[in-house]
Amino acid sequence: MSRVYVNDEGVWRGLTAEALADFEALATSAFFREAMARGDIVRTVRVHDASLPGDWAAVLRHDRIEVLSYPYEWSFEMLRQAAMLQLALTRAALGDGLITKDASAYNVQFVGTRPVFIDVGSFERLRRGEPWPGYRQFCELFLNPLLVQALRDVPFQPLLRGDIHGVSPTVAASLLRGEGRFNKSVLMHVKLHAKAERRFADTDRHHDVKAELERAGFGPALVERQLKDLERTVAGLTWGRQASTWSDYSDRSHYDTADLQAKERFVGRAVESGTIDRVLDLGANDGHFSRLALRAGARSVVAVDSDDVVVDRLYRDLRRDGEDRVLPLVIDLSDPSPARGWRSRERLPFVTRVRPDLVLCLAVVHHLALTNTVPLPEIVEFLADFGTTVVVEFPHHDDVMAARLLARKRPGVFDDYRRDRWERALAEHFTVVETETLPGGTRTLYRCEPTPRP
Repeated sequence: MSRVYVNDEGVWRGLTAEALADFEALATSAFFREAMARGDIVRTVRVHDASLPGDWAAVLRHDRIEVLSYPYEWSFEMLRQAAMLQLALTRAALGDGLITKDASAYNVQFVGTRPVFIDVGSFERLRRGEPWPGYRQFCELFLNPLLVQALRDVPFQPLLRGDIHGVSPTVAASLLRGEGRFNKSVLMHVKLHAKAERRFADTDRHHDVKAELERAGFGPALVERQLKDLERTVAGLTWGRQASTWSDYSDRSHYDTADLQAKERFVGRAVESGTIDRVLDLGANDGHFSRLALRAGARSVVAVDSDDVVVDRLYRDLRRDGEDRVLPLVIDLSDPSPARGWRSRERLPFVTRVRPDLVLCLAVVHHLALTNTVPLPEIVEFLADFGTTVVVEFPHHDDVMAARLLARKRPGVFDDYRRDRWERALAEHFTVVETETLPGGTRTLYRCEPTPRP
């Protein structure tokens, strides 16, 4: 057993005597040293001067992951890459007489576009005759979500956000009804898994299964075969949908050249005006302004968008370009990820996890106000929650995109969507230090500093 503690000084893991024996076996293995050197496993060292609550046989210190994200905020390709990392590390561990005792997608974090395994306590010494203990969890939190999106075009994010344990074999089998006739992987890992789940529900028969496997000589070779089959399955999964509501937004046809260049200069000045370590780009779409922020001197960017198609495309583009300073996430700003898990403290809210030095909110306000019917003062309060500098764009009511949204509404309902009301709301929480109306005259940019609260 092990337990993780996080404080201002670092990330710590307390180990029991048994967990220490597992870690000592892990620490002397070649695969662990090589994986940590590659960055596939979070850098971990044993320390002797740490004081943690409880009576621990040993203490480890892990490098801190600066921005935590969760599987229900990842795109399809991000979850697939995380699954491949889990399988690759488990296979490599097997060669050194070790195994992962679980396979939760929450054991992986992203540093930019690079998946990193963080649960060092998951590795244990291989026990004779045992199957891979993480198989069910891998199916629920990796394989089943990927399958339902790849084969049925059902987004997995709401499913994982709805059930922190993942997509059960029974639920996956219902969503993939009929696929088992043609897809061997669905038949083996979903249909038969669901059948076994129903058969052994509310019984202790699984204990007998474990004993039967040991008597039958179940060993590393069969585990290796299972892992290789899962690798082939995951490697072959693709998500075919490429178009969505905003996937063609990156052409920016509604901006003329002068407007776009003025907007780029404004954002560049904001980044260059201070020491900007991390930028949060709300409504990032294809990442145009995320990349601009990096060029202007930001060290890293968290780029969020509600459209999983554009986030998936952005992630693949960043991977192709070798750009690992941008973390793309699927976040609906009208309903960002809340606190989840045990006592609502296990998985923190999005706004708590991401603490930027600068927030970009470009081409977003009119969607929140006119599509999601969020009042302008509430949008400002949301931006103020980040407690930092904000660059925000306000499309006027006669802007082509705002006008398109207003045309669908009843007259009079959105009469408060006006520039003077927006600026009045900003003044309640911010001091505007720079403003510029773009040459086209229908959008205004604001650079705002939070007003200290009494």
